[in-house]
Amino acid sequence: MTGVSLRSWLMLALPVTTLLLVVTLLMFPSDTSVRPLVQRVAPVENLRDTALPGGGTAQLSKCGVDDGPRPSPRGEGERGDDPTLVLTAWDVRDPGPENPGHPTFTVHLAVHAEGAPLLLEAPLAKGGVTLDLYGPHGEGRRASARGLTATAVDGGLEGKPLAAPPSGRFRVASGKVLHLDVAVPAGAICPGHSMLDAIKCSPEVTNDAADCPVVTVTLSDPAVRAHRAAEAESNAADGTPPTAPESFSDRLVAVSLEPDVRGT
Repeated sequence: MTGVSLRSWLMLALPVTTLLLVVTLLMFPSDTSVRPLVQRVAPVENLRDTALPGGGTAQLSKCGVDDGPRPSPRGEGERGDDPTLVLTAWDVRDPGPENPGHPTFTVHLAVHAEGAPLLLEAPLAKGGVTLDLYGPHGEGRRASARGLTATAVDGGLEGKPLAAPPSGRFRVASGKVLHLDVAVPAGAICPGHSMLDAIKCSPEVTNDAADCPVVTVTLSDPAVRAHRAAEAESNAADGTPPTAPESFSDRLVAVSLEPDVRGT
């Protein structure tokens, strides 16, 4: 089977979210006072980080800050390709005014490993996931949260959650992937945006990915550090002093669109 590139995933995902946005706009009257999902409010200055109901923290103090999208490495191996975290798609779904429920924002990812299997504790990276959504053209963050937890799923945009293995660890075998979903809480969306307009491109109709938001996800797990250290030791040339295990990063980073920085 031919693999789907990250850029192809994004091009597939964006029309879906655009269609959802158009359908939602058509369901609301023209009076913006009764359109809470799409209205824009004035940005609030001096925002403070706040706890999220489901756990984690909304980093509202970073709203509008353009310091990304890729964070600085915090250890050896973070920009290597074993293991890797890849963002495959994201989507916002709105049930509409006549159906129960609220809009949901989900980011879909995949963890890939080579060499030895990667064993990730369940629940996945509990409290160890950070997510940032950057607006295009230097706009800065439109959403930001830390302390989130990923959900292992069986793949696809409608993936079903996987039960934790009896061992308490999800095993990513060599050459295989583990699919993850991360839910973006409504409270992590910056004032002045809703879930629906946070994913808008600028201009909205464009064929240039640079006009669209960029998503950055980091996932931290001690197993990532152990895997990198073990692979580096096995691949080291004879006589090369080994790197201390604690010097390796425990973090995987996925950025939806950026120049290829692996190996830098």
